[in-house]
Amino acid sequence: MELRQKLLAFMDEHVYPNEPLYYDQVNQGDRWKPVPIVEELKSKARAAGLWNLFAELNNLEYAPLCEIMGRSNWAPEVFNCSAPDTGNMEVLIRYGTEEQKRQWLDPLLSGEIRSCFCMTEPDVASSDATNIQASIASDGDSYVINGRKWWSSGAGDPRCKIIIFMGKTDPAGARHQQQSMILVPMNTPGVTIKRMLMVFGYDQAPHGHGEILFENVSRAGFQYSARRRPWI
Repeated sequence: MELRQKLLAFMDEHVYPNEPLYYDQVNQGDRWKPVPIVEELKSKARAAGLWNLFAELNNLEYAPLCEIMGRSNWAPEVFNCSAPDTGNMEVLIRYGTEEQKRQWLDPLLSGEIRSCFCMTEPDVASSDATNIQASIASDGDSYVINGRKWWSSGAGDPRCKIIIFMGKTDPAGARHQQQSMILVPMNTPGVTIKRMLMVFGYDQAPHGHGEILFENVSRAGFQYSARRRPWI
């Protein structure tokens, strides 16, 4: 596969030799900021045609490339193929309105902004989404969001501008049809990053996994169908 060979060559030439530089740059000054070597290599990856590979290939084609990128924990961002942005972009590609795509998907695809995904909660085993307790309640033309989320990957990046939030919209409905998703801009009043969590003793700067509090967060103008598709 031609892309596989190009990716292997890129990793050998640009990623592996810069591993020490990456960690030196992360640990200089403000650790919660974009890393210069990553930003430098992004332009090289785009020029090489190694950009947004997740969006252009099917899973069978993408899997071996993902395995190669995963040999370095910071390499996926170089190719704009890092989580949770890839999954969030796929949601927007499939379900976003044209306005939502223009506002959020386009800058994500170009690497101008980052995103995070808020599903996991501290009080329940929320790897099973049917357990989540956060609420998304209809209030006229708006929706009011309340809940506490953690392990919200990507929340520590200053470029994180948009959240996909999972909550319950129909607590009395069938167990697997109670949950929906909604887009929440990071700067919405009522959204508070309480802390960045440690993973095996590391804070994973500048990406990070945040504990985020949502207190009466109001979002207006979103259409939804909780039984047919995620709510965005």
